[in-house]
Amino acid sequence: MFKGLRPIMYGGREVWPLIEGGKGVAVSNHASAGAWAAAGGIGTISAVNADSYDPEGKIIPQIYRALTRRDRHEELVQYAIDGAVQQVKRAWEIAGGKGAININVLWEMGGAQRVLHGVLERTRGLVAGVTCGAGMPYKLSEIAASYGVNYLPIVSSGRAFNALWKRAYSKAAEWLAGVVYEDPWLAGGHNGLSNAEDPRAPQDPYPRVKALRETMRAGGVSEDVPIIMAGGVWHLRDWSDWIDNPELGAIAFQFGTRPLLTQESPISEEWKARLTSLDEGDVLLHRFSPTGFYSSAVRNDFLRNLEARSERQIPYSMEAAGDHQFQLDVGVKGKSFWVTLGDLHRAREWDARGFTTALKTPDNTLVFVTTDEMKVIRKDQADCMGCLSQCAFSSWADTEGNSTGRLADPRSFCIQKTLQDIGHGAPIDQNLMFAGHAAYKFKQDPFYSNGFVPTVKQLVDRILTGD
Repeated sequence: MFKGLRPIMYGGREVWPLIEGGKGVAVSNHASAGAWAAAGGIGTISAVNADSYDPEGKIIPQIYRALTRRDRHEELVQYAIDGAVQQVKRAWEIAGGKGAININVLWEMGGAQRVLHGVLERTRGLVAGVTCGAGMPYKLSEIAASYGVNYLPIVSSGRAFNALWKRAYSKAAEWLAGVVYEDPWLAGGHNGLSNAEDPRAPQDPYPRVKALRETMRAGGVSEDVPIIMAGGVWHLRDWSDWIDNPELGAIAFQFGTRPLLTQESPISEEWKARLTSLDEGDVLLHRFSPTGFYSSAVRNDFLRNLEARSERQIPYSMEAAGDHQFQLDVGVKGKSFWVTLGDLHRAREWDARGFTTALKTPDNTLVFVTTDEMKVIRKDQADCMGCLSQCAFSSWADTEGNSTGRLADPRSFCIQKTLQDIGHGAPIDQNLMFAGHAAYKFKQDPFYSNGFVPTVKQLVDRILTGD
């Protein structure tokens, strides 16, 4: 039997311990977040290059006119600040004094600290808290505290929280309003799976969350600070033994995937329809993201193409050595690359199938692509606007030299481009389509039968029943 939830105090008012997971680009926007707060929960604005609007209310396209990456990066930071500020103000109006509004940023996004300062400075009194993951956001506490705003780090282990706590968060403990535990095997979008963890061997979240609470207690964190379970959460009745559990302490829940399918959700109708047709296993945990992190998305044509591209890959040497005794004669236009006999035959087969261009990777391998693919890859790399602190795809880095010092990696993709495109109605099969691994439940859950798409209020009310 579902025990039910009790409201918690957050941002100076009672709210349900239900947090809307932040989803960028332009997916967790004012309409969704404002409605979630109006329903009594904690709505979340994604501050990752959020949309701005012209005086007529139309979305302003984020067009980059500068000639250099550094100057385009400056344009990007300004777009991010202006957009998030507008989104927060609109969400606040929709909320009507109910619930609370958070913002979400990725610590490894380009200019993350500048964006946080810019948004919080212009939204004083409107933002209750900041959720932040995708990296180790040591300075999050300092920035949030300077504006009198709560912070809620996103971690995937007690070890990660311990490092953050000892280095920085213990100095601003009063503003720590929650710790989001994001299941790295089940959550949608980027996650914190470590190199020591097997992506094919998911672990039970309970002992990991228990260990996180023990770490928090050892650091002196108040028992009132909830751990917010994120990733794989669908029916709260399945988590009943987590509620009022003295081993875990205060618990709240974050929903990232379920809010995608609401009337207020800004994603396209094509995207919403696709969610209701997914089967278990249709979401792929992969490592193609230019961030270097693992992430989870629907295994559509976009991801299948990246999988196939990486399979068309062979190691090489610049001179004959070891097993590399055969000079490559396809894809390289006269340059000297030495490969094994088996890889030479594979390369010739790919060339015969139309994959006639070989592109070097940072790992001393070649991937074979079509001429058209090569042109898109090269253009996207050249058009980089520095949306990440470090980008494997373009070799951009938010440093003085603006370079990672590594070769740009053609096995990845421009994440800003594809997320902007799918977030604004582009074909879903040709773009990255983030989703959590429980998305297949849209098809199974009777709540969504006969094509029913709830309002956010109807969804929150449903969640509170345990379903």
